[in-house]
Amino acid sequence: MPIDTAITGGTVVSKQGQYEASVGIDDGKIVAVGTESSLPEAEETVDASGQLVMPGAVDVHVHIDDQFSEDSYETATGAAAVGGTTTYVDFAWQAWKGELSPFTEEGTILEGIERKKEKGADALIDYGLHGAITREDPAVLEEIADVIEAGVPTFKLFTTYEIGLSNGFMNTVIQRLAEEDAVGVFHTEDDSVCEALIEQCQAEGKSDATAFPESRPDYAEAMAAEDAVRMAVEAGMQYYGIHTSCRKSAAVLDQFQEEYGSELVRAETCLHYTTLDESVYAEQGNRPVIQPPIRTSDDVEAMFEYLDDGVLSVVSTDHCAYTLDQKEGGAWWEINPGANALQTNLPVFYDEAVNRRGYDPSFVVEMLSTNPAETFGMPEKGTLDPGTDADIVVFDPDETYTVTADDNVSVADYSIYEGREVTGRPTKTFVRGELIAEDGDVVGEPGHGEFLERELPDWD
Repeated sequence: MPIDTAITGGTVVSKQGQYEASVGIDDGKIVAVGTESSLPEAEETVDASGQLVMPGAVDVHVHIDDQFSEDSYETATGAAAVGGTTTYVDFAWQAWKGELSPFTEEGTILEGIERKKEKGADALIDYGLHGAITREDPAVLEEIADVIEAGVPTFKLFTTYEIGLSNGFMNTVIQRLAEEDAVGVFHTEDDSVCEALIEQCQAEGKSDATAFPESRPDYAEAMAAEDAVRMAVEAGMQYYGIHTSCRKSAAVLDQFQEEYGSELVRAETCLHYTTLDESVYAEQGNRPVIQPPIRTSDDVEAMFEYLDDGVLSVVSTDHCAYTLDQKEGGAWWEINPGANALQTNLPVFYDEAVNRRGYDPSFVVEMLSTNPAETFGMPEKGTLDPGTDADIVVFDPDETYTVTADDNVSVADYSIYEGREVTGRPTKTFVRGELIAEDGDVVGEPGHGEFLERELPDWD
């Protein structure tokens, strides 16, 4: 009996290396990887000659259709598919009342999960959720086990904004997460330091975006990271630091990982921290205002040093989709922080790592696909191993193009990579065996994406 699809003639890329092989797909799964002659007959054959065949990117830090993003699930997942991302993890918010909140009443994480699953009905690619704890309400401790049972075993905690938690309450949550073998995901910036520096910038009239990085300095990130990771290791909780942006913060994580191992301490950086430096504020104004800020060229080098060492093991996007009218026309403290990157993540990081820095394509697969899937309890994702989901990107390593927001599938009408020449581009993106994007266009049907009930990650 024939299988559904055979992808032939390409170079298969895994975390371990690359080799010439064909890939067989049937009923949404990878059923064989080997010579073309060894594969069963297929109803459809995709010729990948001269191209790389890679597992789809797994982006574990994405904001969609909430207070931090104007994208719908359809527009965001369309952008992701065009860019070679086949799975992502968004946030299920514990509703709170405040200036940043879109909610009128307080609510639970479980309600946040259902809210995002309803919105996810139009997703083109598969998705999971982190539970986001936003209030110092002891009731959240009682629902953690139920949230994990609902397939959400990872929890985001903030040290800043109106949803920042005090160290005391955070420590209590950490101890509870440790009891459940869950993962804590931490946004770390010292709120009091940042707020004082913002007020200082405002008093001095430093409204130009070039002053933005001094309002959220690297040491404020490192201070908060040290507090959070110390509480985590004392409790024996798996700690994951999101959007690590600077050498000082990575050095803190390095110290704790050296002592306690990657069984307890892991972290990511983001695309923008590996490809851009603070000169973008003079060049682009408010568009690249992101928290934490894009930092110095030395910090860019540090991100690759710590990726090499394994202190950082994932590259994500922190995708936030806004329009230009939400980013421009005021002081940097008046606009929405964040930038879109789902469509550019794989091609821009590939170009930076492979073409500009000499890394092997396996490094890209490791940081964008295999490591994030393993770190966040998605054993069916992130590899091309037989038996796993057929989430596959056919990638032309020789196609050169210029990034432009005119190509955006996201509602965002700008790109912080505008005008950047990139070599390497996805030509086909399959999600569970279905072709979802081809040559820059979405060809799949909204609703193909499914909610992933993730396992408790086991970092041992």
